[in-house]
Amino acid sequence: MLYVSTRGQAPVLSFEEVVTTGVAKDGGLYVPEVLPTFSTDQIKAMRGMSYQELAFTVMQPFVAGDIEDDVLKSLIDKAYASFRHDAIAPVVPLHDNVHVLELFHGPTLAFKDFALQFLGQLFDYVLSKEQRHVTIIGATSGDTGSAAIEGCKHSEWVNMFIFHPHNRVSEVQRRQMTTVLADNVFNIAVESDFDFCQSTVKHLFNDQEFLQGKTQFVAVNSINWCRIMAQIVYYFYASFQVGGPEKEVSFSVPTGNFGDIYAGYLAKQMGLPIKHLVIATNTNDILHRFLQNNDYSRGTLVPTVSPSMDIQVSSNFERLLFDLHHRDGAQIKDLMDGFQEKGALSVSQEILDEARKLFKSAKCDDATTIEVITQTYQKYSMVVDPHTAAGVYAAAECASDNQTPMVILATAHPTKFADAIERAGVCLPDLPGHLSDLLDRKEQYKTLPDSLDAIKDYISARI
Repeated sequence: MLYVSTRGQAPVLSFEEVVTTGVAKDGGLYVPEVLPTFSTDQIKAMRGMSYQELAFTVMQPFVAGDIEDDVLKSLIDKAYASFRHDAIAPVVPLHDNVHVLELFHGPTLAFKDFALQFLGQLFDYVLSKEQRHVTIIGATSGDTGSAAIEGCKHSEWVNMFIFHPHNRVSEVQRRQMTTVLADNVFNIAVESDFDFCQSTVKHLFNDQEFLQGKTQFVAVNSINWCRIMAQIVYYFYASFQVGGPEKEVSFSVPTGNFGDIYAGYLAKQMGLPIKHLVIATNTNDILHRFLQNNDYSRGTLVPTVSPSMDIQVSSNFERLLFDLHHRDGAQIKDLMDGFQEKGALSVSQEILDEARKLFKSAKCDDATTIEVITQTYQKYSMVVDPHTAAGVYAAAECASDNQTPMVILATAHPTKFADAIERAGVCLPDLPGHLSDLLDRKEQYKTLPDSLDAIKDYISARI
């Protein structure tokens, strides 16, 4: 399997090369040259597989030619050994034909664990084989950082610099990162928002001369193709629990950076019968505005009770645009250059109509989010975090009929968002045993201004 850039001007790479590359040299993102597909019979044969068996079946075509089957199976088994539920990603009923896919049973209580536990194992395999040290850089709006640290802190081959927006993640999210005192982990609280942190990562990838050849940056954000690949699996798994593939299934996905729902789009393209993918956003609604009004424009970021979606520029959206524009890299380069210059882009009516065939969207403000948390507990005795609450709201707003199963992605454990849960008048669940003393652990992190030079200086002194 080979990989190409969405902007069409970067070298074609193998899977192993893509894993340790991040942003392409032309500023684009890597995607498979040809997306693997499964027949109906092949998909039916996947039913009844364990999560690990299904992960191997779905991911194997993406790594063909680079990673042997027995190695891939071993990496998968190690990645999911630390999950606290035997099903890995259990599906539980909410009401009628609506279900919740619980993606918070990993070590850091968020869906990011599905990809980053696997990516950590993959980094170890690739880097030990090459006897090569690298430096991970990543931006987090809350959950990616802790999942990346948990997945990669054990590796002797990496140093990690993780940027989070200062005072804009929950206390539990912050402490899951900053209480890891490993010598190879550096947490940076940037006095800005997530979009600045994310753009900083992209700048650093495109300007590595200051490293003086001492190391190479690699990505753990969803710009890394491996992140997307691993998340495709749970769409297949959830579908089988609610009647697929004989039935089409719809999914409601809380999303800010478009990575999680893009994985669902790929599952559909690979042959899984999906009727609709519902984009659930908060007040930072660039994706909702695009789908409703063809308005993909950078606005002013508003802090909300669902901080992991406090994003105004959705990196993975470029991957969808690439497909919608018939994989024409030159068109995507023009679009993204224009967006960089003007902070806005729009597409033709034909392309917008094509996107609307599969995607729906809804925006959930803070007041509504809190109300949904309250009502979901009162009606169904289920405590949901604020991001999942947006998914519950969007599922109700965008359901096309009562016959199509709707699966809401529960992206994080509610205990990570105490303020929102308490505002909703709901009793906060306890932290799981392995994190029971989290709020008492010593923290270690550096607060830096929103200055690229200051961040470069900090990294340079520690590589």
